[in-house]
Amino acid sequence: MAGAAEDGARTGGAKPSGEAPGGPGDDAGFAPADKTGFGTSRTKESHVWFTLQGGRMSETYYPDLSTPASRQTQLVITDGKSFVERLSDAETRTELCGQSGAPAYRLTSRGTGWCAVTRYVTDPGRSAVLVDVEVRSETGAPLQVFVLHDPSLSGEGNDDSAFPRDGMLVAEDRHAASALAARDGFAESTVGYLGVNDGWSELSENNGKLKHHYATAGPGNVVQAGRLRMDGLTRTRQTVVLGFGEKPAEAVRNARRSLRKGFEAAASAYERGWCDYLAGLRETPGSLRAPGDRALYTASVVTLAASEDKLNPGAFIASPSMPWAFGTDRHIAPETGSYHLVWARDLYHIGTGLLAAGDHDAADRAMDHLLRSQMDDGHWSQNHKVDGTPFWTNIQLDETTAPMLLAWMLDRHDAKTLKHLRRGADFVLKFKSEEGYKAPFSPQERWEEQSGYSPSTIASAIAGLVCLADLMQRGGQAADAARYLEAADEWRESLDGWTVSTNGPHSSKPYYLRLTKDGKPDSGTEYELGNNNEGKADQRTVVDAGFLELVRLGIKPADDPVIRNSLTVVDRELAVDTPSGRHWHRYSGDGYGEQPDGQPWIVDRPEVKTTYGRVWPIFSGERGEYELLCGDRQSAAGRLRDIARTAGETLMLPEQVWDDRPPVPREKSGKGTRSATPLAWTHAQYIRLAWSVESGTPVEYPTVVAERYLHR
Repeated sequence: MAGAAEDGARTGGAKPSGEAPGGPGDDAGFAPADKTGFGTSRTKESHVWFTLQGGRMSETYYPDLSTPASRQTQLVITDGKSFVERLSDAETRTELCGQSGAPAYRLTSRGTGWCAVTRYVTDPGRSAVLVDVEVRSETGAPLQVFVLHDPSLSGEGNDDSAFPRDGMLVAEDRHAASALAARDGFAESTVGYLGVNDGWSELSENNGKLKHHYATAGPGNVVQAGRLRMDGLTRTRQTVVLGFGEKPAEAVRNARRSLRKGFEAAASAYERGWCDYLAGLRETPGSLRAPGDRALYTASVVTLAASEDKLNPGAFIASPSMPWAFGTDRHIAPETGSYHLVWARDLYHIGTGLLAAGDHDAADRAMDHLLRSQMDDGHWSQNHKVDGTPFWTNIQLDETTAPMLLAWMLDRHDAKTLKHLRRGADFVLKFKSEEGYKAPFSPQERWEEQSGYSPSTIASAIAGLVCLADLMQRGGQAADAARYLEAADEWRESLDGWTVSTNGPHSSKPYYLRLTKDGKPDSGTEYELGNNNEGKADQRTVVDAGFLELVRLGIKPADDPVIRNSLTVVDRELAVDTPSGRHWHRYSGDGYGEQPDGQPWIVDRPEVKTTYGRVWPIFSGERGEYELLCGDRQSAAGRLRDIARTAGETLMLPEQVWDDRPPVPREKSGKGTRSATPLAWTHAQYIRLAWSVESGTPVEYPTVVAERYLHR
């Protein structure tokens, strides 16, 4: 590329030249999913998000939240002779350092005779991440500090090209570009291919020295490295910027302008934006008296708000992460996914969480996004990218009825909303599965792994139809509502016959099953659980707590004897007491989690025989909502504390926490696994339960359903 010689002369170091050999480089996965940081500005002008994990900046997302743009950006520190260490190899403490809850972070890392402090924000005025870098030698010996960047533009890191431009390290593919810059430029730099001649390979194999200084590489899995002009003694501070754009010129321009603005000015504007947003919401619930609980509540609101795409308002993703094989295995995930996508079910939880926090506009935007992303036949896709493009394409009936529940919470009975919701309801009423079963039989239930009659799916379907009928009456369409109510009533009368076993092995009394394959809960129908479970399970042996949705959604009373007996069964079969309180597995035999030795979940590998799904904090929230409906406010408040105890050092709430058998001593029972963290659903559940405890009843309780079935 033209400009290589010029850039080398400007930096004053070894002049990069020539093209790196050995492409396209090794295939690479993304960083683990247990994030310790997630941030973006509140502005629409800045289309970039960053994550932190393991002492480094892990994935950044640009130009939207369904598109990873890099795998990692981190420092390498060396004395040039005896040690070469990455921040991800060091002991690191991560702290929230934003005022009033803004998602700004400070990482303090210590290695062999050095200490590094890095701070991270995004520039509210443009698509750029700024990193304030401070490195100090603790021995008096000079240090060399490199920044290592692994681009993965457009979500695909194997087709990038890299070259220098205007003193920056630039990468591009057909759709996007990035520019890595330092305030004082790079003293030397190189580009190479991962696992062949990338910067880390060069430094680690040559005692902290770059043996080669290549100028260009690609297309392939390129990695960029540049030495900062700092020695840890007389020069200890530096600003690093990662700018993005559709083309290299835009990425370079954004990086340059952010450097000119400076870290402190960008950080001040970043914090003001978040403080202004939070000031417009409800005060923290009075029941959260401890400072740590109040901070977690604020962090939960911020996490949900940060999870909204800026190009596609109302598109809130499930998590800015790619857990386990979803981030590393091309067979399972040929395209990056599936958590940084929109799921109608998760969006319902996020929307009701933000509504409880006082952000009515965000919940309305979520509803508007659902209307825009509805499929032509009326159902909502299993999940979709933030622009509405379907990703996984199976059908889950509760994801088509969840929008009806959210619309009722928002009192959306305008003609446009009702038109969309009625299309969804008509799809459900006409649905017939490949096995020949009619709704509410669903091709997938809420855990997305099995077809059948599921209590949680049926609960959503019944409540959704009743809520829709109520909206229609308010919208002047009462004459057409009767058929939806008729179906809801019929399903309520039939649901126990489809899902309650009277002869199962867990109790001599009736109890709800996770699901039945055939609507015959007293038959010993067998099915494969999946997730590395060998053989088949009798459907009467598999339970979950999904039946609590029947109570939360006003279909069954809290003191229903089958509900109470089912709770006894679930507590015996699925509950685990941890130092973070009592939490529950998803269902009997769940294998969606790490291998016995803590290695990542993966399927379809002959050498992986067993994986263990751990326990989920969201179930503490669901139990707390049930206890409120039983009139037990004190126990519900205890569940809120249990969720809070699972938070990490920066108040991220995980998808799963270790149960009573963590694989190695460093893992702590009751703390987050390598599952998706932060999980928006968990944060939404925490917010909702906090307000529910405050009010004494679940804040998302559809009273119109309870009036129909419980209070006649």
